[in-house]
Amino acid sequence: MFIREAKIEDAEQIVAVMKNAEESNFMLFAPGERQLEAEQFTRFIENIYKNSHSALFIAEIDQTVVGYLIVQGSTPSRLSHRAYIVVGIHSDFRGRKIGTALFGHLDNWAKEKGMHRLELTVMVNNIAGIALYKKMGFEVEGTKRHSLYVEGEYMDEYYMSKLLNV
Repeated sequence: MFIREAKIEDAEQIVAVMKNAEESNFMLFAPGERQLEAEQFTRFIENIYKNSHSALFIAEIDQTVVGYLIVQGSTPSRLSHRAYIVVGIHSDFRGRKIGTALFGHLDNWAKEKGMHRLELTVMVNNIAGIALYKKMGFEVEGTKRHSLYVEGEYMDEYYMSKLLNV
């Protein structure tokens, strides 16, 4: 497995992993709801690197993208110390430490960039995701009650964060 920053040429494969990850029903978009195409995602990749506090990392096995981690930071001075994380792993490759590798790469990048806080949200029923995030040092800060509406029911999310350099 190899972790690296995404390139424009990776757009099609990343979109395929995103669509597969949505099938888990733990992502923001419901399966089939997001009409994302490689061309649109190419622009996203171009734009993400215009912000020094943002990045897109991919996990590759045999030159195939099997996971991604998006880091979205802000430039206003009061927000520049933090970034929001979105991660997805292709269903055929879960349980192989890909998430652990992506978050390890994130930690190194964030420290190099002088980031202080990483944050994410996760559905309270995503047991595997919560276990990964806790293993990687994230803590639950609170519960966003009825944050999402999933298959006819309101779903709570945990707001989790990790402080670096403390």
